[in-house]
Amino acid sequence: MGFPKALDHLVYAVPDLAEGVDAFEELTGVRPAPGGRHPVGSANALVALTVGGERAPHYLEVIGPDPERADPGPVRVFGLASLERPHLATFAVGVADLAAAVARARAAGHDPGDAEPWSRATPDGRELRWSLAKKESERYPEPVPFLIDWGGTPQPGLGDLPALELVSLRAEHPDPGAAGRALAALGVDLDLAQGPEPLLEAVLRGPKGEFALR
Repeated sequence: MGFPKALDHLVYAVPDLAEGVDAFEELTGVRPAPGGRHPVGSANALVALTVGGERAPHYLEVIGPDPERADPGPVRVFGLASLERPHLATFAVGVADLAAAVARARAAGHDPGDAEPWSRATPDGRELRWSLAKKESERYPEPVPFLIDWGGTPQPGLGDLPALELVSLRAEHPDPGAAGRALAALGVDLDLAQGPEPLLEAVLRGPKGEFALR
């Protein structure tokens, strides 16, 4: 039991952000803080993840369609366009040199996608910028993570956020051999087992005790 050392954040996808935040607070006793809005049409709320009681560079992102987006159509990231119920969709691992990490993964047989600039506007009007390499999966949950490089932007998990303790992260996949090879190409050590459907499960601890988030 454990989680990847390079874990950056968990992605908890919800069909409706306001309802998702309320339900998350009811489940955990912690209310995610407003994060911001993405140009792709999504918006998020954040919870820091501590390890052993200490603040760490990890966080959980509750993400859903931005209710104030200019285009009211489907949001085509993290499976939000067809999402019917909340679930732990995927996770990100942090890298210091995104181009080099992409090249290493491709050399090892896994293509994580091209490096692209991303941004979000925070509730106080600031713009945060980072880079990531992410292919939109055909199927979520996706136990193979995407790559993120925050560059000069402070990692959100170390900011002023409400917090839960991260106990462990594990995955299941119908083809653990293929998923395991992709994880190895990314240098990610994840507890992975065979299962009928892709699954991610994080065990967290908070004011309401320990629970599993899937």
